[in-house]
Formats: sequence, structure tokens, C-alpha cells
Amino acid sequence: MSLEFPVYTRNGLTIVGGKGYRVTDSNGREYLDFYGGHAVAILGHANPEVTQAITEQASTLTFQTNVVDVPIRETACEQLVSIAPPGMDRVFLVNSGAEANENALRVAFTATGRSKAVALKNGFHGRSAAASAVTDHASWYAFPRKPFDVEWVAPNSVDELEKALDKDTACFIFEPVQGMAGAVALNETFLQAARAFCTERGILMIADEVQSGMGRSGTFFAVQGMHVAPDMATLAKGIGGGFPAAALLASASLADSIKKGWLGTTFGGGPVACAAIVATVNAMKRADFLPNVVAMSDKLKREAQIGPVTAIQGKGLLLGLRTSRPAKDVVADLQARGILAGGASDPNIVRLLPPLIIDHEAVDGLVAALRDIPS
Repeated sequence: MSLEFPVYTRNGLTIVGGKGYRVTDSNGREYLDFYGGHAVAILGHANPEVTQAITEQASTLTFQTNVVDVPIRETACEQLVSIAPPGMDRVFLVNSGAEANENALRVAFTATGRSKAVALKNGFHGRSAAASAVTDHASWYAFPRKPFDVEWVAPNSVDELEKALDKDTACFIFEPVQGMAGAVALNETFLQAARAFCTERGILMIADEVQSGMGRSGTFFAVQGMHVAPDMATLAKGIGGGFPAAALLASASLADSIKKGWLGTTFGGGPVACAAIVATVNAMKRADFLPNVVAMSDKLKREAQIGPVTAIQGKGLLLGLRTSRPAKDVVADLQARGILAGGASDPNIVRLLPPLIIDHEAVDGLVAALRDIPS
């Protein structure tokens, strides 16, 4: 009997090890991991550079408070700024995507003095109080009331967005590619209109890049490929190559508007997490890294519409396979054939979030499995 809270629906596997884009269960069976632990293992499992960075840092300085300077923390911030959209030159390091989004919302309300957020239908931003307030259909919202007003807009509806962004709006928060919804990419026209409205009306634009960022969309941040510069962006998931870490990025002027003590974290920016961030970004900067994401995405879109898959949506290696049968059944069929994948809030979407180092052999394995599954 497990001593954990029974809050997860488990898939019956016990994973004991992993290497690259493969994992091994307790029976010694190997699987191609096309889910990457919810998009976390962007460099694959047991990546030697991340492992070495964590080991060396842990043997030198495991932890220190944010009230002292730690060189590796400054290096981690420099690395993140070096891959960020223009104008994002300040970093607040935290622990999780929900925490990053929570603090982005706190900054927005503090900086503007306004009372409302605008968010997208089918969006997901986390399970903490403010983050879940801007998460659509949050039936598990357990607090007595929400901390602020929220207006909901349909993804890619410029008209709805223009009406919603009024004088009371502090911020517009969005995922460039809606992950939990099933890899639904926003279009560039919509985001550029959003940027124009927000600039004109003094509204802060928050890009939740927890799933879509860190190279997953084929660029370091998804908004870079959509030619839009938000006021803030949040990162988590793969930022530490598998080690828990997250970040909020913003402009210097916005960061400087926040008074000391209004934001804080105990474990955010810990030395070991920062070492993992540095190693991860270094790997992402290699000349072949992002082109591989684009190439493998293109290959999946060309070849994986087979068997039960009727269409493919998403961007980069954040993809949704639309299925003719319930996605949960297709996920189970894939698992039986040695492939790990995930579901989405859409019951007919199989979600793919593989390590960004997958190659032709991995994609061929997935395609062969899909071909073998009844449609």
C-alpha cells in the first residue's frame, strides 16, 4: 500500500532507470519516452552534463539563502537572459511553474494597481491560488473565493480580447501553445494584436512558457518564433534538465518597481538548481539542438498521422495527436508496445512531450507502434 496521497491516476508501471530518451521498468522492459515526465526531461534521462553539474555543485555548496550572493546563481540568471526575448533582463528564480505564474500575477497587480486579469479558455497555469484562478475549468479550485476578477477569452479571438482588455485589466496571461488543452498553438496574428492592445492600454502581457519554452517549440521561447515580446515570461519544466527549478523573467524597469520584501522564496535560486540551469542552457545553445527539435517535429507531422491518428496539432515537440478512438485507449495501446505518451483535457488528444534529443530511430519507433494500433 502506498503512503502517498491518492491524487494521481497511475499507469501501472514502476520506472527504475533511464538513459537518453529511453526508460526501464522494474521488470527490465525498456520504453521510448515520448512524455518526458510532463516535458521535464528535455535533455533526456541521466544527462551526463546535468548530472556532473549537480554532483560538483552539491559537493561544494548545496544550499544558501538569497540574502547572500552566490556566483552560480548569477551565472544561471545570465544564461537565462542570454536566451530570452529582448528586454527581459531580470530574473526571479523560484521552484515550480505554478510559483512562477503566481509571482508574475503578483507583479502585474502590484505594478498596475488594477483589479482584473484576462485569461484564455482551456488554459492551464497551475494549482496554487492565483495560478488556478486563471486556469479555465478549475473544478478542483478548493479555496472559498478567487483572489481577483478574471475574464475569459476564446483562444485566437481578437474581437473578444479587444473587448476584455479594459481599464480595470492588470494583465493578459496566456500559453503560446496551450499544453493541457492538447497542444493548441495560438496564432501570430492574435498575439500581435494582443501586444498592440496591451501596449496601448497599459496592460502587462504574461507568457506562460512553462511547457512551450526551453526549446520545446523550436525556439528558446515559443514567443520568439511568434515574433511577440511579452512583458513577463515564466519558465519551469525542463529549465533544470530534470532538477526542480523555475523562473520569472521581466524587464529591468518592471523588476525595479517591486519593493524589497514583496517577493521571496526559500529554495528558489538554490545553488544546485542553478548549476542544473547553467548546464541545461549550455546544452541548448549547441548549434544542432534547436534544428533537431524542428526536424523531429516535421518528421512527426509527416509520418505520425497513421493508425488511430487523424490529425496532428501543436508546435515543435509539444504535439497533440488527434485520435479516432479515446486517447486514453491509444495511450494504453502505445504503452503495451513500449511507448510512453500522455493525455490532455481533450479526450481525443494524445499529447507528446518527448526529450528534445529524440532522433529518427525514436520517431520511427513511435510511427511503427501507431501503425500497429487499430484505428
